[in-house]
Amino acid sequence: MTAPSCGTSTTRTAGGLVESSARVHPTAFVAAGAYVDPGARIGAEARVGAGAWIDRRADVGERAVVGQDAHVGRGAVVGPEANVGPRVRVGEDARIGPRVNVPVDSQVEAGAVVEVVSRRQGGLGTAA
Repeated sequence: MTAPSCGTSTTRTAGGLVESSARVHPTAFVAAGAYVDPGARIGAEARVGAGAWIDRRADVGERAVVGQDAHVGRGAVVGPEANVGPRVRVGEDARIGPRVNVPVDSQVEAGAVVEVVSRRQGGLGTAA
């Protein structure tokens, strides 16, 4: 998935592209090739991997990690200390709880709430 190109003002953080109305804590890290949409928030000490896309109004909590080429959908929340693996797709308005680990290449459906992820689970989340 490729992040859109917008005509709004942007800044770069460690090579990532951050729209002017996005709120990125000074201790957060946004890698090269990552994109943070307007209205998104990246918390203290959070890390956003290369090629990741944080969509409009998404919220990445303190010390959370969003892996390489992952997408956090509009209005989605990644809780504090959560880990969203590489190439994960988090749907619009989904909620990832604190300290939850979402495995590589997973998909979290729009509106889903994920509080615990087991290695044996086939799907992620339940509709809210």
